Amino acid sequence: MTISKYIKELLSYEEYAFSWEEIKNKSDKSDTSLKRELSRLVEKNEIVNLRKGFYLIIPPRYSKQGQLPVQLYVGKLFKYLNREYYLSFYSAAKFHGASHQQIQRDYIMTSTPSLLNIKKASIDLKFLTTSNWPNKNILDKKSDAGYFKISSPALTAVDLIHYQTKLGGLNRMLAIIEELTEEIDQYELGDLLTWYPHKSTLQRFGFLLEELHADEKLRGQLFKHLKSVKCFPVLLSSKPGQKPGAVDNKWKVDVNIKLDSDL
Repeated sequence: MTISKYIKELLSYEEYAFSWEEIKNKSDKSDTSLKRELSRLVEKNEIVNLRKGFYLIIPPRYSKQGQLPVQLYVGKLFKYLNREYYLSFYSAAKFHGASHQQIQRDYIMTSTPSLLNIKKASIDLKFLTTSNWPNKNILDKKSDAGYFKISSPALTAVDLIHYQTKLGGLNRMLAIIEELTEEIDQYELGDLLTWYPHKSTLQRFGFLLEELHADEKLRGQLFKHLKSVKCFPVLLSSKPGQKPGAVDNKWKVDVNIKLDSDL
């Protein structure tokens, strides 16, 4: 079987990616012949060599952009890598209706060790890692290519706050957090509080919930949880070498930046 024929077969049942091993198993051609055909297809922009041994198919309807929506291939990519993952940060927020900003990059959380970011043509994937893998708050969403994993609204919000310095700072994400709070319910927040390990992030989250006039029940639920554990003053925006000073709010958050949402 030629690679072109196999690609048509994959597209017929909405699969948009394949590995070198798959091609080898489907064809009786030599490695040299297969690699030559792959190179031709890459040159014609019909496929993209996303990572060594892993290829994306770019069907005609996506050829102008030169990229695929991440939800069409992320599940297969991480199955190939044999790694845990979920779509996170701004990418997850978009699926929860908090698409206040146009993002050109896709953000994916994965388990340690770290993965190198991928930037090829119009494809831009940023990977962040955590050693505290969630046992809750990861949702399965359906795309044309099957299910993919995504952080829940509450996990998306705390991830944004926790990784703020790597993602453009709090003011860049404040409007998105405000929109996400409308999607969070007490049940989901309760799930998060059973396992989430970063108290300082929860303190910042509680402070922002109050500033954004979020649901009083959510604020009360979070404050009750924090009262049951020992909390120390924290900076709203983490700054190397800066320590929190006096705090005058119940969340014990030193407000060291001026908040400015453009929502």
